[in-house]
Amino acid sequence: MSFDSLGLRPELLRALGDCGYTTPTPVQARAIPEILAGRDMLAGAQTGTGKTAGFTLPLLQRLADAPPASGPRAPRALVLVPTRELAAQVADSVRTYGRHLPLRATVVFGGVGFNPQADELRRGTDILVATPGRLLDHAGQRTVDLSAVSVLVLDEADRMLDMGFIHDIKRVLRLLPAKRQNLLFSATYSDEIRQLAGSLLHDPVHVEVARRNAAVEAVSQHVLEVPQADKRRVLSSIIRSGDWEQVLVFTRTKHGANRLTRQLEEDGIKAAAIHGNKSQAARTRALDDFRAGRITVMVATEVAARGLDIEQLPCVVNFELPNVPEDYVHRIGRTGRAGATGTALSLVAPEERTQLRDIERLLGRQVRRAALPPIVPPPPRPAGQSAEARPAAPPPPRNGHRPSGSGRPGRRRGGAGRQHSGQSFGQQPRG
Repeated sequence: MSFDSLGLRPELLRALGDCGYTTPTPVQARAIPEILAGRDMLAGAQTGTGKTAGFTLPLLQRLADAPPASGPRAPRALVLVPTRELAAQVADSVRTYGRHLPLRATVVFGGVGFNPQADELRRGTDILVATPGRLLDHAGQRTVDLSAVSVLVLDEADRMLDMGFIHDIKRVLRLLPAKRQNLLFSATYSDEIRQLAGSLLHDPVHVEVARRNAAVEAVSQHVLEVPQADKRRVLSSIIRSGDWEQVLVFTRTKHGANRLTRQLEEDGIKAAAIHGNKSQAARTRALDDFRAGRITVMVATEVAARGLDIEQLPCVVNFELPNVPEDYVHRIGRTGRAGATGTALSLVAPEERTQLRDIERLLGRQVRRAALPPIVPPPPRPAGQSAEARPAAPPPPRNGHRPSGSGRPGRRRGGAGRQHSGQSFGQQPRG
């Protein structure tokens, strides 16, 4: 199947061609025709399946087919997302695929100035991408009019509920017209998601492209049993001895992310933290540095990492296991995307064995135990020199590794993405 067969407008096909995309992913092939037909949808799709383009492309087409009424442009489509990063990613996708259409897109989220967003909203927009809290701020200040919304998308609805946004979502729904198309995307199906879908969707079509709550099959999963006090030393040694070039490391808390980042820097490893206490500018800079290979390790909390779209990321490390088993699935889904394989390593302390059992119960199998590799000490620090003053080590050779991008809608020309082997720890998988 090709995108040409899905009934998309020439302008959208041209934009896809500009990006080098010709073949839709399974979720795109199933979702696009149904959304174009005006159906409500409940979609279960794991991260990395191309779901963003799966709703962005038909959304753009439906709006282009129905020009707005005269006067100021009020949003006709609303995409609600849980995090700033996901909001920025979705907005980028809308602008990329809608580049040849006369449609406007605006993104609003917290952590940045309110007034510039208000000014942009007053100039008019067709598609509004927003986090719930900041959207309600704009609604309260009457800087946005939601009375013309004809399509509502709830993206990563499970994460929005996990983050306590259910009341904000209900407040937003009360501001929308009763007659509209509703699209709900969720990586997992909890009772709360089913309840929300039952109250929101009318005769929905169900699209599910991965086994419910299943970890991405392309990810090779490993557990290293390590005392909590030794985790930093083990992680640092694995990264340095294996010459790892790019790894996303998860911690449970913001404070833990900051502390681990400082410790890795002290060991001569370029690292940055990303979490809710960081400014949007700092988060964007850290993500850009990570994608470009200027830093080796991105240390993130679960909430901050939702919405990160890092193409061809070879490895994810759980420095600490999540308390919610489904979050493990979301975390490891950051690797093994779009045809590539990847590796997920979990450093598990004795006190985390309960969380590990819960994760394995969700997966329906035991995660493979790996042998602890020899510990390689960090290079000595010159006498009298602080970690901050030490010259940065030159970046390792990239071996043809290209910087990661975002918003991958389908398969590129020329075959599958970069492949990574699920090997034992030491050498990082290379293409």
